[in-house]
Amino acid sequence: METAICGRLALAPTTLFNSLSGDKHSVSKGPHASNRGVLMTMSTSVVGKGGGVLDKPIIEKTTPGRESEFDLRKSKKMAPPYRVILHNDNFNKREYVVQVLMKVIPGMTVDNAVNIMQEAHINGLAVVIVCAQADAEQHCMQLRGNGLLSSVEPDGGGC
Repeated sequence: METAICGRLALAPTTLFNSLSGDKHSVSKGPHASNRGVLMTMSTSVVGKGGGVLDKPIIEKTTPGRESEFDLRKSKKMAPPYRVILHNDNFNKREYVVQVLMKVIPGMTVDNAVNIMQEAHINGLAVVIVCAQADAEQHCMQLRGNGLLSSVEPDGGGC
């Protein structure tokens, strides 16, 4: 069995293991042990009941090109939202506009697509989706690629 401990190790609120140079077994108990120090280094190999190995804590490192879940959530919360706007045109039939909206926008239902098409037809423009900038630009390019007039703008939270 090999044990090497340097510094102070708090065992319990009223117990303190205080290792001084050359003294491996100094334990303080009671109220005078309230000055608990910080563990400096500890390397121990113990076999048997209650023994174990304490190693340096492992800190999660992300591999290049891969972000942790926390970073992804943080970036999604921090990214400002953008609106994809559909503009009315006099070239495309209404049915075609509905089909393109359902094809390009994930999760778009027939009812939502019809409502967006109607709003663009009556008011001149309609908000198709609010999402992150990269997604909004991609949706806009796909709509344009299918012959629809569209644009992207920051979502100001207003009308």
